[in-house]
Amino acid sequence: MNKVVRTPLTSALVTALLFASQATLAQETPREDKHYIALLATTFNHRTIGERTKETAWGNGGTLVVGGHITDLFHAELRAGGGFNDAEVPDSDLTLAVDYYASWYMGLHYPITGYANLYGQFGFSYIHGEAEITNPSANRNRPFLDLEGEFPDSGFSVSWIAGLDFEVMDDTYLVFEGGKLFKDTGSEVNTFQFSGGLRYEF
Repeated sequence: MNKVVRTPLTSALVTALLFASQATLAQETPREDKHYIALLATTFNHRTIGERTKETAWGNGGTLVVGGHITDLFHAELRAGGGFNDAEVPDSDLTLAVDYYASWYMGLHYPITGYANLYGQFGFSYIHGEAEITNPSANRNRPFLDLEGEFPDSGFSVSWIAGLDFEVMDDTYLVFEGGKLFKDTGSEVNTFQFSGGLRYEF
């Protein structure tokens, strides 16, 4: 009788120990051994548009992120994205389009709870876009005539991002972030980026 009871009991204990050891190993996987991919919805905030008017306009796009953890606190990543909706500048016939961009960042992330991290990163971006004025002869468009054509004039720029993420499932994070995408040294237009989406680490 004892042998019959012990056999299922032993099997159950061994199975439980195996699952527990696997869970422990999964929790102890160093973050520096992980890579990640993210898909973000991005809003572009163009500021200081025009020499005197200093208008602001908003456009929308998307961003794909691929990166890896260098250590438990530092990471490096590449980003590629583009615009879906062009920014329409108020009181004018000017639209600003971000056709595509690519960025490289290095950053620091710091855990503030067991499921959330603050992070900041600094890098460089290449941006290609276009500024179009549909009625250049109109008086309201005179402050923006210098912008028409390729936008921005200077394709390369320094970029930075600050953000917050929350782990919503194992290795899956909800991401909120904002920062500067570029400053056009020709027109002095500053463009900021605000994004939200999901990141998966593997």
